[in-house]
Formats: sequence, C-alpha cells, structure tokens
Amino acid sequence: MAGIKTRDAVKGTIKTLDKAAIAGKRMKSAYAKTKDKAEQGYYAEENSPTEYASDKVSRASGRIRDEGIHQFNKQGQKNVQTTKENIGRAKDKIIEFKTKRAVKAAEQKKAQAVVEQNGSLIRNGAASRSSVPDVPKQGETPQTQTGASQLIKTRQQGKKTIKTTARNAERTVKTTAKGTVKATEKGVKTAGATSKTAIKTTEQTAKAAQKTAKASAKAAQKTAQTAKATAKATAEATKATVRATIAAVKAIIAGTKALISALIAGGWVAIVITLVVVLLGCAVSLFGGGSESTSYTPVSAEVEAYTPLIQKYAKQYGIPEYVELIKAVMMQESGGKGNDPMQAAEGSFNKKYPHEPNGIKDPEYSIECGVQELKAALTSAEVESPIDMERIKLALQGYNFGNGYISWAKTNYGGYSYANAVEFSAMQAQRLGWEKYGDTQYPAHVLRYYPYGRAFTSGGNQAIVEVALTQLGNEGGQPYWSWYGFDGRVEWCACFVSWCSEQCGYLESGIIPKFSLCSDGVDWFKGKGQWQDKNYEPQAGDLIFFDWGNDGSIDHVGIVEKCENGTVYTVEGNSGDACRQQSYPVGSSSIYGYGCLCD
Repeated sequence: MAGIKTRDAVKGTIKTLDKAAIAGKRMKSAYAKTKDKAEQGYYAEENSPTEYASDKVSRASGRIRDEGIHQFNKQGQKNVQTTKENIGRAKDKIIEFKTKRAVKAAEQKKAQAVVEQNGSLIRNGAASRSSVPDVPKQGETPQTQTGASQLIKTRQQGKKTIKTTARNAERTVKTTAKGTVKATEKGVKTAGATSKTAIKTTEQTAKAAQKTAKASAKAAQKTAQTAKATAKATAEATKATVRATIAAVKAIIAGTKALISALIAGGWVAIVITLVVVLLGCAVSLFGGGSESTSYTPVSAEVEAYTPLIQKYAKQYGIPEYVELIKAVMMQESGGKGNDPMQAAEGSFNKKYPHEPNGIKDPEYSIECGVQELKAALTSAEVESPIDMERIKLALQGYNFGNGYISWAKTNYGGYSYANAVEFSAMQAQRLGWEKYGDTQYPAHVLRYYPYGRAFTSGGNQAIVEVALTQLGNEGGQPYWSWYGFDGRVEWCACFVSWCSEQCGYLESGIIPKFSLCSDGVDWFKGKGQWQDKNYEPQAGDLIFFDWGNDGSIDHVGIVEKCENGTVYTVEGNSGDACRQQSYPVGSSSIYGYGCLCD
C-alpha cells in the first residue's frame, strides 16, 4: 500500500509540473500575440511626433519585457528538469526497494517452509507417543522439547524480521516521497518567485516607458503650441500690414478728393497747399512716421456717405481744402450717426432747433451749421493751411469748448496747450457748477481721423506731462491726497500721479490705474506687460519708479517729462513735500524701472 501511495504522489507531482509547464507556454504564447497586435496597432497609426515617440518607447519596453519572459521561461525549464531528475532518482530507489523486498519475501517463504516442515515432524512424533504428556525422568535430557522451542523461536524471529523490514521500507518510501514532494514544492515556489520578479520587472519597465512616452508627448505638444503661436503672430502681423495698406490707400483717395475740391473751388494757393498735404499725407501713410498713438484711422462708411454734402457746404463757406478735417470732426462727434452728426445744435449758427444736445433733427442742416462753426474757429485761431497743426489744435479745442477758449488761450498763453485746456475746463466747470466741462483731449481725438495729422504731430503721452507741469511749486500735497480720499496727509507721490492721470482722462480710459502705493503701480504695469527696467530710455508720459536703498522696495514715483542725451527729466509730487522737476542719468541705481503708457 505504501508503494501505491508513493506512485500516486509522484504521478500527481508530475501532472502538476506538466500543467505548470503548459500554463507557462500558454502565457508566453498569449503575451507574444498581444505584443504582435500592439506593434501592428502602433505601426498602423504612426502619423504624429507623439505617436512615433510612444511607439518607439513601447517597442523598447517590449524588448525588455520579452527578455524578462525569456529568462523566466529558461529558469522554469531548468527547475522542471531538476524536478524530473529528482523523480527519476526516486523511481530508481523505489525499484531497488522493490527488488530487495522481493528477495526478502523469497527468503521469508523459504524460512516459513522450513518451519512448517519441522512443525510437521514434531506433530507426527507426538502422535506416536502416548496421549499423556511425558514427564522427564530424573537424570533424563529433554532433547525433543529443546528442538521444538528452537523452531518456534526461529519462526518468531522471522516474523520480527518481516515487520522490521516492512517498517524500514515504509520509512524509506516516506522519506523519499517527502524529499521528492519538498523538492517539487521548492521548485514550484522558486518558479513562482521568478515569475513574480519577471512580472514586476516588466510592470516597472512598462511604467517607465509610459512616463517617457508622456514626456515625449508633452514635448511634442509644446512644440505644436509654439508653432501655433508663431503662426498666429504671423497672421496678426499680416493683418496689421493689410490694415495699414488699406489705410494708406484710403488716405491717398482722401487726399485726391481734397485736391479735386480745391481745384473746383479755385485759387492757386489752395491748390499748392492741398497738393503738399496730399503728398506728405500719402507718404506718411505708406511709410510711417510717428508713434502708434497718432496713426491714421479711416472714418466710418456713415461719415463717407456725407462727403457730397460736406463738399457742398465747405465750398459754399470758403473752406473747400478742409473737407477731410470736417469729416474727422464728424467722426469724433457722432461717427456719422443720428440726425445731428456734427453735434452743432448748441452752437451759435443753429437758428431752427433747440440749443441742446442732439437738438437738430436734420442731418444736412447739422452739416451746414457745423461747417460754419468750424470755419469760425479756424478763422479765430488764424489757421493758415490744412497742415498748420498747432493752430488747427487751437481751433479744434475752440470748436469743442466754444470760441471763447481761443481768445482766452491766445491772450494768456499765446496759443493751445493741453495744460491750458485742462485749466480752462476746470474754470468753466467751477463757474457753471458742473462736474466736467468739455473734452480736454479733443484735438488728439479728432486728429487720429485726419489723414495728415500723423505727418505733423508728435507722438507720446504729452497730456499728462502738461498737466503735471501746471502743478510745479505746489506744497503739502493736500489737493492730491484729499482728492484720493484720505482724511489726513500721506506720502502723496502716487496720489499726485493718479490726480494728473484723472485730469487728462487716463484713468477713465484705463491708460493708468488709480493707486496710492507705488508697489501697486509696479504690479499693474508688470501685469499688463508694459514694464521696462532702469536701462530703458523712456518716452514723455511714462511713469518712473524709484528704489532709493537699492533693496528691491519701491519708494517713489514720478512722471517722465522727456529723455535727452542720456538724461531722464521728470516731474514729481512729494519731492521734498512739493511738486518739482528732477533729472537722473539713464540707468541710475536709484531707478527701479518704468511703467510704459499705451493710449
């Protein structure tokens, strides 16, 4: 029975190993198929930098994985071979055991036959004797009893020998079987551990490959985004060029129309002046010649539609060469919309309608009144030609404020300046009890629609500079910090800058923020991408920020008046508790940087 159990255990072990080997082969086959499918899928879709990178990494991962599986399979086959050899040795021991057991069985049978034969002789001898047991006589030797006892002992020793042999055989089988089973279990555990290690290594390799693929994908995506941004910038530049070309063509057309109007009106002086204006205006429109803030913006289609009426009344009232200026005024006033496109209802030439905003209800009558109003301003300002820009500015500000401004500015300042426009506006607002009087930037607003304005006006943000210059000498800062909303004195340099910005409309238009802390101003300009370091050569109107201790903290702010020959000239509030002009070398260690204005 022990031999049968041993054979069954060995057969079970062999079956288990065979199943493990078959399962390993199946795993290898399935993995190879999966790999082939994955590679086919990657090759079929390899059409982008991202997929190519992922495919390349996946193939590398596949090679590493295959090598791991190969090593695992090799180790497993080695373990199976070792197990088979152990089973072979166990079989040899079992066969040897069976042979020895057969020999011993034959010897035992032979010994049994001898015992039985002797027993028969004993029984036969006893039968011939008397049925009464013999009692040995005194002095008689019991030879017959001694022989029987020896046979019985021999028989008992034979039985003991058989039992001992059986026990030894059973121990041998158990020991061999246990050793075989333990060796088999150890081989299976080793194979399992090898398998786990191979799987874990493959997973780690796959994860590393996945990370590499993601990194490659991100790099490819960034490259694509950069290309997209470049394409977008190129497209925007192309659009800007197209817009500039269209504007130039429109300027040429406008100049030609003005020339034709002058020819129709007659007068060689007007013809020569208009011809010069056309040539200069067209050249500037085509090739540039100023800052973006003074670039020409064509009037709307609604304004262009009124050109015949504008030409009619410009000729009638003797200013045919100013057709383009009249159109620019209409564009600023209404964009050519409404029944009072020249906003002339409140002027002195309106005799039909109420003197209130949009009081005129007839566009042609509005144009007739507006042309007369503009002619009166041009005459009062003593404008000599369509390119007499300084006097045109004076006339335009008079058109907005009323002709009373023109005489006041000539008497007090000799002409137009933004600063005296601000002063006159404040004076009139106070006299009338209004919060605001007119548009202090009216000339700049109109001239952006005038084809020749760019050729004869300077750029920059001069308005805030002119306002700041009117405050020189003011001490204590009370008008500025109280305007800001403080109940008592504070360090007021930023309040001064904010006050000047509000006076020229920069706060309302979002060109400069309202701020009382210098650091807030710096953060705003940096956030807008309008920041330059201390080595920058600033433009008039830029804000200059200072760091006295060169420790990274912003201590002071002022307004750039101009920059000439490596020197920056400024107007600053709270400079010794007063409004003063100062100057610094470009790149001075005291300068923290500049907030650049964009109007």
